[in-house]
Amino acid sequence: MRTPVRIGARWTAGLAIAAGLAFAGTSEAQPVTFCSQTADLLLDACKADVVDNSTIKKAVCINISDQNARNTCLDELSAEQRDGNDLCQGQHDTRLGACSLLGEGRYDPDLSPARFDNPRRPTHPNAYFPLKVGYRWEYRSATQYNPVEVVNETKLIAGVTCAVIRDRVFEDGQLIEATDDWYTPAKDGSVWYFGEETQSFESFKGDKPMLPELVTIDGTFKAGREGDKPGIIALAAPKPGDVYLEEFSLGNAEDVTVILSTTYAYGRDPDLDQGVPRRVAERFCAGDCVVTKNFSLLEPGLFARKYYAREIGTILEVENVGDVVQLVNCNFDRRCANLPNP
Repeated sequence: MRTPVRIGARWTAGLAIAAGLAFAGTSEAQPVTFCSQTADLLLDACKADVVDNSTIKKAVCINISDQNARNTCLDELSAEQRDGNDLCQGQHDTRLGACSLLGEGRYDPDLSPARFDNPRRPTHPNAYFPLKVGYRWEYRSATQYNPVEVVNETKLIAGVTCAVIRDRVFEDGQLIEATDDWYTPAKDGSVWYFGEETQSFESFKGDKPMLPELVTIDGTFKAGREGDKPGIIALAAPKPGDVYLEEFSLGNAEDVTVILSTTYAYGRDPDLDQGVPRRVAERFCAGDCVVTKNFSLLEPGLFARKYYAREIGTILEVENVGDVVQLVNCNFDRRCANLPNP
């Protein structure tokens, strides 16, 4: 997999120009390390959370009467502590790696409402991330079905009007995720991600009726709430090597995107072809698809490549663990007809 070559202070300046982000200045005698300092503080918070969770788990264990079951619980506690601390260190290393790409400046984008557009009538619509009301996409993986729709709703966040995208994931016919995403176009043609309300569901054997239950809202964030800040979901004029944050909710939602290609067509790059269904790529990508590498700072070692087609949006996601999610239908473009299933 190819990696970006522009890093450090040179890239920080370029990102500030391209995405309109505001970074703190400093004198030459006082090097900027805000990104690394943030990573260090989040490492401390993560380790404290491991201690907190382990203490609660220990309290649970000592209230088990059966000695064998109690010992099993305590053994699980020890393993969970090790795994938790390993995860904390992995997140820290991943964040420091991201700092080398994004730069060490503060992440504090200019969110003046005047910078943003009406999502219903954008000045410069982004060809790779359409937000037209009524547009609907359907995606499938080997085990899941994922309909996505731009609904006829808006949400005002921090003085900025956002479109509402409703995203649902089903497995074996049961709802497992339900999310409302809030996106808005900027006047320069980029599309910003102002937050999401996400719900995860689980069904439990033995329940009657066996219906999905809400088990967590982890990952929910909203610009302006508890320090959360929006990120960019699509650049106006992406270039290979561009790096940006999609979301900034520390310890909760921290996704980074790297542009790998803006001229993708199947057969030109073996690395980018890995895991890609040829028929899907040839249907949409005539040398003008955008390919990104997306990774979460909370999930070390995991990443996905996403493929975006002009006037369609996302057509494919290939995860490094082998899972593939692909577009199987849309309601606004004839190229979506008779797409193959994964």
